Amino acid sequence: MRTSEVNMAAAETDRELPSALCSEFLNFSAKDTAAKWLQATDLPNEVYQHLARYVPKIYCLGPNLNPQSEDLLAQLLLQAPLEWYLCGEEPSVGLAKLEQSNQPSQLCGHVFKVGEPTYSCRECAADPTCVLCMQCFLGSVHKEHRYRMTTSGGGGFCDCGDTEAWKKGPYCQKHEPNISDSSQEDPLANLSADMIARTYNIFSIMLRYAVDMLTWDKEEELPQGLEPPERGDTYYCMLFNDEVHTYEQVIYTLQKAVNCTQKEAVSFATTVDRDGRKSVRYGDFQFCEQAKSVIVRNTSRQSKPLRVQVMHSSVVAHQCFALKALTWFSHVIRYSDALRRILCQVGLQKGPEGENSLVDTLMLCDSKMWKGARNVYHQLVMSSLLMDLKYKKLFAIQFAKNYQRLQTDFMEDDHERLVSVTSLSVQLFTVPTMARMLITEENLLTTIIRTFVDHLRHRDLQGRFQFERYTAQQAFKFRRVQSLLGDLKYVLISRPTEWTDKLREKFLEGLDAFLELMKCMQGMDPVVRQVGQHIEMEPEWEAAFTLQMKLTHIISMMQEWCGSDERVLIEAYKKCLTALTHCHSGFADGEQPITLSMCGHSVDTIRYCISQEKVSIHLPVSRLLAGLHVLLSKSEVAYRFPEQLPLSELSPPMLIEHPLRCLVLCAQVHAGMWRRNGFSLVNQIYYYHNVKCRVEMFDKDLMMLQVGASMMDPNHFLMILLSRFELFHIFSSADCRKRYNRESANKDVVQQNSTLIEEMLHLIMMVVGERFVAGVGQVDSWDELKREIIHQLCIRPMAHSELVKALPENENKETGMEKVIDSVASFKKPGVTGRGLYELRPESAKQFNLYFHHYSRADQSKAEEAQRKLKRQNGEDSALPPPVLPPLCPLFASLVNILQCDVLLGMLGAVLQWATEPSGGHWSESMLQRVLHLIGMALLEEQQQLEGAVDHSEVTFNFTLKISRPGEAPSNTPSILAVLETLQNAPHLEVHKDMIRWTLQTVASIKTTRERTAAAPPPERAGGCQEETVRDKDKAERKRKAEMARLRREKIMAQMSEMQRHFINENKELFQQSLEELDASTSTALEHSPSSWDSVLVCVGPRRWRAGGGERRQVVTCILCQEEQEIRADGRAMVLAAFIQRSTVMSKNRKRPPHDPESYDPLFMHPDLSFGTHTGSCGHIMHSHCWQRYFEAVQAKEQRRQQRLRVHTSYDVENGEFLCPLCECLSNTVIPLLPLTKTSCSNSEQPGVMQWLSTTSQQIRVLHSAHRRAKATSAAETGDGESMETHPLPEGFRLDHTPVNPYSSSIKEMLTTFGTATYKVGLKVHPNEQDPRVPIMCWASCAYTIQSVERLLVDEDKPLFGSLPCRQDDCLSSLARFGSACWTVSSLAAVQSHFIRLMAVLLPDPQVENSPCILHVDMFHLLVSLVLSYPAVHCQDSSGLSIDVAQLHLLHLVTVAHLVQILLTSVQVELTMEQESGGVEEEEEESVCLLYNTLRSHLGSALREVSSGWHLWRTVRLGILPFLRGAALFFHHLHGVPTPPELSGNPSASSRPPSLPLRTPCQNPGGARPTCLMAFSPAPLAPGVGEWEMVCAYLSLPSNLLQLFYNHQELLQPLLQGWCSHPSLRQCLRSPETLIRFPRESNKLIELPEDYSALINQASSFTCPKSGGDKSRAPTLCLVCGTMLCSQSYCCQTELEGEDVGACTAHTFACGSGVGIFLRVRESQVLFLAGKTKGCFYAPPYLDDYGETDQGLRRGNPLHLCRERYRKIQKLWRQHSITEEIGHAQEANQTLVGIDWQHL
Repeated sequence: MRTSEVNMAAAETDRELPSALCSEFLNFSAKDTAAKWLQATDLPNEVYQHLARYVPKIYCLGPNLNPQSEDLLAQLLLQAPLEWYLCGEEPSVGLAKLEQSNQPSQLCGHVFKVGEPTYSCRECAADPTCVLCMQCFLGSVHKEHRYRMTTSGGGGFCDCGDTEAWKKGPYCQKHEPNISDSSQEDPLANLSADMIARTYNIFSIMLRYAVDMLTWDKEEELPQGLEPPERGDTYYCMLFNDEVHTYEQVIYTLQKAVNCTQKEAVSFATTVDRDGRKSVRYGDFQFCEQAKSVIVRNTSRQSKPLRVQVMHSSVVAHQCFALKALTWFSHVIRYSDALRRILCQVGLQKGPEGENSLVDTLMLCDSKMWKGARNVYHQLVMSSLLMDLKYKKLFAIQFAKNYQRLQTDFMEDDHERLVSVTSLSVQLFTVPTMARMLITEENLLTTIIRTFVDHLRHRDLQGRFQFERYTAQQAFKFRRVQSLLGDLKYVLISRPTEWTDKLREKFLEGLDAFLELMKCMQGMDPVVRQVGQHIEMEPEWEAAFTLQMKLTHIISMMQEWCGSDERVLIEAYKKCLTALTHCHSGFADGEQPITLSMCGHSVDTIRYCISQEKVSIHLPVSRLLAGLHVLLSKSEVAYRFPEQLPLSELSPPMLIEHPLRCLVLCAQVHAGMWRRNGFSLVNQIYYYHNVKCRVEMFDKDLMMLQVGASMMDPNHFLMILLSRFELFHIFSSADCRKRYNRESANKDVVQQNSTLIEEMLHLIMMVVGERFVAGVGQVDSWDELKREIIHQLCIRPMAHSELVKALPENENKETGMEKVIDSVASFKKPGVTGRGLYELRPESAKQFNLYFHHYSRADQSKAEEAQRKLKRQNGEDSALPPPVLPPLCPLFASLVNILQCDVLLGMLGAVLQWATEPSGGHWSESMLQRVLHLIGMALLEEQQQLEGAVDHSEVTFNFTLKISRPGEAPSNTPSILAVLETLQNAPHLEVHKDMIRWTLQTVASIKTTRERTAAAPPPERAGGCQEETVRDKDKAERKRKAEMARLRREKIMAQMSEMQRHFINENKELFQQSLEELDASTSTALEHSPSSWDSVLVCVGPRRWRAGGGERRQVVTCILCQEEQEIRADGRAMVLAAFIQRSTVMSKNRKRPPHDPESYDPLFMHPDLSFGTHTGSCGHIMHSHCWQRYFEAVQAKEQRRQQRLRVHTSYDVENGEFLCPLCECLSNTVIPLLPLTKTSCSNSEQPGVMQWLSTTSQQIRVLHSAHRRAKATSAAETGDGESMETHPLPEGFRLDHTPVNPYSSSIKEMLTTFGTATYKVGLKVHPNEQDPRVPIMCWASCAYTIQSVERLLVDEDKPLFGSLPCRQDDCLSSLARFGSACWTVSSLAAVQSHFIRLMAVLLPDPQVENSPCILHVDMFHLLVSLVLSYPAVHCQDSSGLSIDVAQLHLLHLVTVAHLVQILLTSVQVELTMEQESGGVEEEEEESVCLLYNTLRSHLGSALREVSSGWHLWRTVRLGILPFLRGAALFFHHLHGVPTPPELSGNPSASSRPPSLPLRTPCQNPGGARPTCLMAFSPAPLAPGVGEWEMVCAYLSLPSNLLQLFYNHQELLQPLLQGWCSHPSLRQCLRSPETLIRFPRESNKLIELPEDYSALINQASSFTCPKSGGDKSRAPTLCLVCGTMLCSQSYCCQTELEGEDVGACTAHTFACGSGVGIFLRVRESQVLFLAGKTKGCFYAPPYLDDYGETDQGLRRGNPLHLCRERYRKIQKLWRQHSITEEIGHAQEANQTLVGIDWQHL
């Protein structure tokens, strides 16, 4: 950079710098410095001098660092000379040249930020650690595959371009290599020798400097050559991060040590956590030392103290620049691969005496560095060494050489693994070629395993691991040690395809080390049964199981490696067998030899009583051998090289001994014999069978039993089995069939033995029947998986995630389910709630096995019930016979003989015999069920062999023959078959009848097959015909039952209708009365207007429909006391539970600053509806006194609760909240129910608008003076004595007339209660019944609620009436009637003055000051307030004026004002297409043009010219419709007028002829455009033909609204002029962006992207707005306005009403008046918040392809937006139901109540 540039830059920074420094900087030239260095003889010394001089002047000059100026100066004074020297020319030019000649790397190497999305392809990735960044993923083939999406924890980089990471598609479009470039050439070839030398020099000096400084451990002095010219006495007190102390501890300590504020302490703590260190004090040595001692003293109580150092400022300065230098390297090497290669060379170069290279030094000092320094150098290693394949290899070798030392350092280190150099193993060991090279050259396998075993030092006397008395420190260390297993997994993750001799040798060496590890685990944590008293202390069992879980995949992968090469497999088998024999050599604990005899066979074995001796669940050596044995069978090595295998030396009893003990232990635990051993044993058994462990535990034990049984005489095997189960004495006695029944043993023992027999029979089934492992049975791995899925779905239909959880995962986190699921199940998509489910295909149910070995007992009973139910539905019998099994492999073929051996037949016969005597009680139904299942298995085996054999005489399996033989003399027991036939008719075995029948039929069919000669017809029918007749009988029986049920139903129905008729006859007069009333009302209505029924339904004005007496009567029931009560003005008050809340749902301006609640005047609502008060209700009615009693009880309970324990409730009693006693809906007040007001329709001539307005004006003037007089009398003491001008009183208007309050005291009290509540919530003030704003807030709430309901109906395309739930209907009626009555409990004068001010908007009144212009008033709110406040004026008028007339005139006036408002604001630029009028609405179009031009004449250029009348009329109609619909709702609820069927969405309405007075739209003559005006309207607002006319007629308005204006033009012209001349109106029109246009569009929640990863990406680039550029940990998106917030963190807490709250809570008050809807992006979770104490989580609108949400992004399936679910959330928001939803969620789940929602 040239000098002039330096001058400019320095000029910018010289505001912060002392002037002496400035002059030095101004004269500095980077170019000259570089030139000087080029001449230097001792370059390192020159550079060091330069650094020594400048670094301390730039960095660390005071307590507060100034990164902007530091970086700028470092760039000018330190980096610029380096770059000049490197390039030999202007750096920007030189580096650009380098970049041009550089071949871009094919590796992406993008380093992930915290929370950034990463993608892994489940089909093509070599292993799950291979990931792509979002850009590469979108440009790759994998986005069409099955991929997994996760968020990065930081670290790691993108593997795009690495051919070893992907089976296919390694490159994205961006990194696709060019065919032309010879990628082999050396990148250094493009550089001149001179440049190479310069680069080499400067890189080696700077890297040496950086490494020295970062690994420097002296606090006072600097390395040789860096001592500063002058040394000041300034120090920093530096605080370092650790993983022991919490945020709170650090914040508290800092506040004491350096007495800073809480905010500063939080900021310090955040920085320490992020960067690893932070200076907390700056000054002389003494000052810093004092802070250090306080910190150490305060944090050393519970644990080791926080690490604090007092460091000289020059040392800190050089360390800061050393980090800067490393980032500079990262930056520079991006320009060129050549520079990268030189840096790698420099970093890995050994010293002259073979000392460690610089990279080695960094690695070995890793655990001494602080977090920030580690992060920077790890990033540099990733962007340099790991991006260059040649040096990646060299680095990997160094890493492996230092491995043991690095891991040992890591054990002592107190930082998480993410910031340790050991975490780089994932980048090196997962590359297959690299892993193999490290195994062969550096013996990596052995190193890792030995390092692991060395760190677990606690052993018992036999050398087994002992995890007993485990301290917290050891537990911490054990967690650290487990990371070694992660590395081992990385090394093994891809199996070798070709083996070299060296690889075999080193792998087997590693296997030896692995077997040593297994031997330390064989038999660890043994248990002994507790007898007598319960165990005192639960033994430690978790550590051993954690270890087992971590090793599960490694053991499986070891077996896969062995299985991929025959020589390795044979050697491994021998080694494993030797290890097992070695473990068994200490065999003699409690084992005495013994001979067993039974059924004419005898066997020598040992006596071992599992219920008395030690047993261990951990037998990894036996299980590894079982796995290898099955591999011998699968790979057929056992048959091809039998001479190389020691199979003849195997001792089967020794092999099965320990696994059998383990299985018997499980059986005894099930039988309740180990109850006194506590939960630790129960948990161990649970995990032994659990899907996470069973593959290498339970499954392998079963296999080992199969291995042993296949090499033994089946009778011997079963006798050993009986002996271990401690059941031998029961079955071996000669008369066991009789004796066992008579045995009068103690009840518990009998029960235990029963369970043990069941468990043993189950075990025999599993040994013979579990053939779905490749190598045991002739199947492949997909068959095994299909079977697992089928049996899971037999329990019930399941979601994808449930299935995945129930299936074992391989090392790649895959279950393989997707490949087979569609062949066995069909998928059912979810609705708006719930999730997609897989249902089993009917043909797959045939493979159901009731005794599936992975079922828990609960699963088994559920599956049995489900399958029997299914069979009954299909009209089949309910037997569940065993399924047909695949054939066994030759090595295991002899297993089937167990089914026909004498010992088993003896056992089966005994159980069947016991079952013949129901009173015996020593057998159980499930025992019998298992026996029948075993017999079924044997029969199916025989049937299969017969079908497969050519000559039946060759079939050796002859089960049918054996079960037909009776016992020999002397006992002469009946044969099994005979016993079965007896049992078939036993009444106590009804349940098993179907199964016994199936068994007998199968026996019969096998016999016929055997007896049949070759010429006989095909088999199968013999048993069939018998089956048919049985089935027919069943069918007939079912038919008869169904018929009887039908007859019974018909009889009941007849009785009911008879009773009904009887009731009507008895209560005839009741029904008669109501019918008469109905007739009367219709006839009176018809008299009004004979033209047609339709025109009668008018809801406002003198011609409105009036309720007859009967309809006015309303009787309701109190939900608390169940009493009925008529609603009367003078009766007891009835109330509705209601909930009032502030709302911004319809707001068009969320930026409006909050008002001061004390002085704010809410009389006029601005059209932007920036916030309103919404009232909702659950519709449940109570007596007011019942409610008061209930609420007092709630308050009392709350006070008691506070004294007992502080658990929040879901409602806040202090704020008047309670739950509705019936539906538990959150409420905070009650609305009184009021009767319809009686209004007489006076027949005297009613005044027209002109007359009424003049009367009203007179009344207003009189009231003005009266109010002034009242004020004056109160202020009479001041004695102004000004003469009051007296206005003539209008006729019949009596000022002295005080109206009689028609309401009873309880109703008055409730009117006050609800009014005050609305006022309190709506304005956020303390309750005050006397405040004149109370009625205003009530009217506003009524108007706002009606407006929001009207919007909802439009958004959901529902008709105006008839589609609201009755709770909303009741709520609106109560609100409107309450509004018209609330003036009776307020000050009359106040309400009258409100009316006067409201009228002044329409009739400009000189006596009312600052009245708003009509563009600043929401007309619907104005209408509602006028109508509801008018009674306060009308009550003093006795001239016979009907209040209805006044209401009609008010409606007309406000409608005209709204018309004008729309014409002023909402006329858009015309459509260019001139719409031809079809002559249908010429009149409307002409008059609207006239009115518009009148407005233009008043306002001139402020309004643009519009010539198309059609366009104007369309604008007016669309704009005013919401107002008219709202008015219709309001008057309907106020007066209880029935609604015309056309507006109720009544289908019959459309077929009725249109009413006469309305103009029917005539057919379109010219074909120029559709008749319905709405055809061109924005989509949702198109009302049906006739809706416009119906609404206008209902409100007794003409359908051409402009007639309102032109019929009273002489009256309205001056008003119009008055409105237009309002001073602020022109101002408004000049700033069109602030104008509110009509119709107001409904607010929607923000648009969300289709693909969830777009959101994750957006969130990963979001930084916390407060802590300068720091990544936010919990980025959270507001769904209402789209703001991204930094939630759940100290940095973004703000103060709200004197309390610290998190960003989301603060935002809800700014954006949603206290209600918020957020999406927590990293958790994929919707968060609802209401106020500070309420919140809940809600299912997100993003689903995966299986119709499931993924909260917490644990599964990582791609997620897509489900529009229906998002609409559902939007609907909740629009309905104001968020708070209600939170209330229900918190009531249902108490844990939600305890969360501190305000901190989110």
